[in-house]
Amino acid sequence: MPDGWEWDPTLFRGSAAHYERGRLPYAPGLAEALVEVLGLDGRGRLLDVGCGPGIVLLPLARHFTEAVGLDPDADMLAEAARQAERRGVTNARWVSGRAEDLPAGLGAFRVVVFAQSFHWTDRDRVAATVREMLEPGGVFVHIGDDKDASTATTPLPLPAPPYAEIGELVRRYLGPVRRAGQGVLVNGTPGREDLVLERAGFQDVEQHVVPAGQVVERTADDLVAWTFSRSDAAPHLFGDRLAAFERDLRSALRQASPGARFAEHLPPTRIMIWRRPRPEG
Repeated sequence: MPDGWEWDPTLFRGSAAHYERGRLPYAPGLAEALVEVLGLDGRGRLLDVGCGPGIVLLPLARHFTEAVGLDPDADMLAEAARQAERRGVTNARWVSGRAEDLPAGLGAFRVVVFAQSFHWTDRDRVAATVREMLEPGGVFVHIGDDKDASTATTPLPLPAPPYAEIGELVRRYLGPVRRAGQGVLVNGTPGREDLVLERAGFQDVEQHVVPAGQVVERTADDLVAWTFSRSDAAPHLFGDRLAAFERDLRSALRQASPGARFAEHLPPTRIMIWRRPRPEG
């Protein structure tokens, strides 16, 4: 887990309603890329750990016999279930729990996905558990934004979102150390998933990047939702100052751009894949 922090159930309290609107989507073609590189053919089972409102699971569900979403936040699961019904996804089910609760009687899986959620877990413990939950030849998939890639393929028609100013405003209200639930993130988000997975006995790492770079326009409502979708600015953290914070945030957005309209480039999505070795012989 991130240094200096312990999980608690308030991590994303109140964020689910803001998640889909606030978060930038993954690169277009992510689901199609996963189908191709994993050879998905409608068979096997998918487990999405830290599934949130189902952003990754729902487009993939039809390529499996069953898709299971695991998340400890009841609001996230309720939103995922609503989205599944809206999209006509009938082979998904939603399970309340943390990654550390696995295997939780869920059975074996062909694919286990962590989409920007692995860093919130006890990674060595969870990786070892997931390895035993995978079928022979099954895969552990880590999905995240490729923030290091250059996406400036076209000029922006509007100012970029003032993310630094938003962060400074959050710190003015919540203090200089990044919050996460009832705790703080002293040293930020851990990396080097490759070393964790190697220790757990996974092999044959593959990397795939799904290109993006499209210009996405963002309104003030989008950026307010983005702010409240984050663990370090979840609505409950502001207490009785929530309304004042939102007023100040919207004022800052109006000052940053006429009409509080912005644009940014959609980042590519990086897919990392590790395989459980097949038995010899």
